[in-house]
Amino acid sequence: MRFHPRAFREEPEINFIPLIDVLLVILIFLMVTTTYSRFAELQINLPTADASKAPERTEQIDVAVDAQGKYLINKSPVVFSGADGFSQELRRAAGDRKDPIVVISADANSPHQSVINVMEAARIAGYGKITFTTQAGNK
Repeated sequence: MRFHPRAFREEPEINFIPLIDVLLVILIFLMVTTTYSRFAELQINLPTADASKAPERTEQIDVAVDAQGKYLINKSPVVFSGADGFSQELRRAAGDRKDPIVVISADANSPHQSVINVMEAARIAGYGKITFTTQAGNK
């Protein structure tokens, strides 16, 4: 005979609260000790190419931009008075050519906005073929 009542066995519990506390402490420690590097400036090297000189195309418009932001279209100076005015100069330089290639030769120290001005004027003029010239790299 059994005189003792049947003993109930308790199921073991796993308490996750201390585990979560430890993980949060580790996360905070990693966040505090991690250093984030910030770039103060970007180092940009303009492209150079090691290719033979491209043949002269008859249906191209040469646009040169110097370091001061002055423009030349086919070796004649042009004053930039807005993208619309410059696109008229590009159309005048193209003459009767339907879709000429605009070749941009920008000085390495020319303002980036000067090159964007030429690209915007070519877009307004309807010329979608734009290319850039590079110089041969020093070996």
